[in-house]
Amino acid sequence: MDALRLQARRLRNAPTDAERHLWYRLRRRELAGHRFRRQVPVGGYIVDFACPSARLALELDGGQHLQQRDYDMQRTRHLQALGWRVLRYWNDDVLLRTDAVLEDILRALGES
Repeated sequence: MDALRLQARRLRNAPTDAERHLWYRLRRRELAGHRFRRQVPVGGYIVDFACPSARLALELDGGQHLQQRDYDMQRTRHLQALGWRVLRYWNDDVLLRTDAVLEDILRALGES
């Protein structure tokens, strides 16, 4: 197994609180029947959540992302060049405003 897939497996086995919280609402096609996967290798990166049929990637950002904005923007541009749409949410939004985050994801899925 290649290094990226091993890292994805490690990340799936140690989710953040926000990842665990959102996954509970996305798993088993619970969001309007759309299938999501978590910690998925895409284009040389690992995205937090992916809906392959809609080519939609969800990224959850904690405080460390304030220091890596340039990297995150480069990563987003690369995924977009591969035909993926990328939505980013702060961990606090996922934990405290879950319904608003889910509505935003549904809106994006409706646009695909």
